[in-house]
Amino acid sequence: MKNDSTVFVGLDVHKDSIVAAYSVDMGEVQVLGNVGVRECDMDKVCMRMQSKGARVVWVYEAGPCGYGLYRHLTKKGFACTVCAPSLIARKPGDRVKTDRRDAIMLVKALRMNDLASVHVPDVEDEALRDLVRAWGAAKQDLRQARQRLKSFLLMHGVRYTGTANWGPAHRRWLSEFVFPAPWSQMAFEEHRRAIEDRIAQCARLETALREAAPQWRFHPVLQALQALRGVQFTAALGILAEIGDLGRFERPRQLMAWLGLTPSEHSSGGTRRLGGIAKTGNGYARKLLIEAAWSYRYPAKVSRIIQVRHEALAKPIVDRAWDAQLRLCGRYRRLTLHGKHPNVAIVAVARELAGFIWDIARLTPLPVAV
Repeated sequence: MKNDSTVFVGLDVHKDSIVAAYSVDMGEVQVLGNVGVRECDMDKVCMRMQSKGARVVWVYEAGPCGYGLYRHLTKKGFACTVCAPSLIARKPGDRVKTDRRDAIMLVKALRMNDLASVHVPDVEDEALRDLVRAWGAAKQDLRQARQRLKSFLLMHGVRYTGTANWGPAHRRWLSEFVFPAPWSQMAFEEHRRAIEDRIAQCARLETALREAAPQWRFHPVLQALQALRGVQFTAALGILAEIGDLGRFERPRQLMAWLGLTPSEHSSGGTRRLGGIAKTGNGYARKLLIEAAWSYRYPAKVSRIIQVRHEALAKPIVDRAWDAQLRLCGRYRRLTLHGKHPNVAIVAVARELAGFIWDIARLTPLPVAV
């Protein structure tokens, strides 16, 4: 081998197989075939690649198998990239897709530095993100269970005279209502039980999140983000867990683009056309931001709950949160007065809210790791 050679290795990773291909510098791409999924199998491939060049660089696509392979390779001292599958260039007329061809394509793209990498969280950040996503899934299940019960009652012509907001009065009425047919009553009770189970699950997960958050390295940023209007504990934790280290974004516009809140564009020559938002990146974080942005429809003010949050925060962060209220509330009013649909105005507010989140995270000092 040459002392200055670089070996580029592409891996097409699946649950039961990993197909590998490689090339030394800009030479011909060679296919190794299925190399196995165990760590000992990958160690053999690592030794084989090390014998072909002084530097070995690996790449594979982000997918359901997670980041275990990335962590194994980086722990052994290799450079590894996890790339975004949706951003890989593909020929329009290419209708043949196999694991072998995918591995070869990854090697060629890696050599040309034509791959967009994804951020790989560390183990602690990923563990907390798993807990946040479990809570989000439980909330979604709760919404679906409530919708199923509402549809069931509507189908049978049963209507609640008050406001069906799942408050104490509404739930008490549901507990006292009885269907004349026993089988309909059994179905009704199962729908009610599903809702109660989901409520208990959400409560358990939220309790676990509140216990875990103070031990997280980004806990100071989590507290600071709650100075913003519409960003309570679960929203701040969800946004921060999905984004991870905000310091990896040099400018706020990079964060906006990562969240998919910047406009899509189709320009040519002297014509510039802007469309709807790109909707790339993390959809859950984008959803939480847009939900938070709806609170800026109303005039700027500091409520009692927000005032309590401000008492434990530094003055520069509190001042920045107030600046956000003044700007975003005014921006929503101006956009709607100029004829913009409220949904469009809210997305614009959410985009600027991401910029304020970036700035508050920049102003928040993190504890130094020992």
